[in-house]
Amino acid sequence: MTVMTGARANEPPGAIAAMAGERTTTVSFDDFYHAHFRNVTSQLGAYVGDLSQAQDLAQEAFCRALARWDRLARYDDPVAWVRQVAWNLARSRWRRLRTARNHLLRQRRAEATMAGPTPDRVAIDAALARLPANHRRAVILHYLADLPVSEIASQEGVAEGTVKSWLHRGRTALAGLLDESIEGMGNV
Repeated sequence: MTVMTGARANEPPGAIAAMAGERTTTVSFDDFYHAHFRNVTSQLGAYVGDLSQAQDLAQEAFCRALARWDRLARYDDPVAWVRQVAWNLARSRWRRLRTARNHLLRQRRAEATMAGPTPDRVAIDAALARLPANHRRAVILHYLADLPVSEIASQEGVAEGTVKSWLHRGRTALAGLLDESIEGMGNV
């Protein structure tokens, strides 16, 4: 074991050699990136099973390395640092996905106990879908969103009388369409 006197414990090995007076060659980040990106990506691709995710994770690791490049360039093996960061990012991704999946599973269990739409609701939705667009908007805004005629007129950019006409025509059409759907249900 070689002990260097005067070396600081928190300095990377490359920095210790530089302080000892040895001449070290500095590699530009671009050269480092081009030399190691494909290798790190292929390792991550084998781990996560998705090349695009592996590329994203490797890219994030190299971005973090760029922010610390002044320090990392002095390390004996800066690619080991990048590789470790990339693997940590991949593990974090798996944890986030697992947490999200568990949350969704809990939500689905809660939703499974909820009743589906009633036949009346299905008939109303189908009847609304058959109305002209302006009549449908007026009926929905007035009866479901509880907006007064004046607000609907302002929102649609028409006179209040026009909205009243749309509501009347929409109600009349809905009554006819819902009567048809009730008659159709009686034949089943």
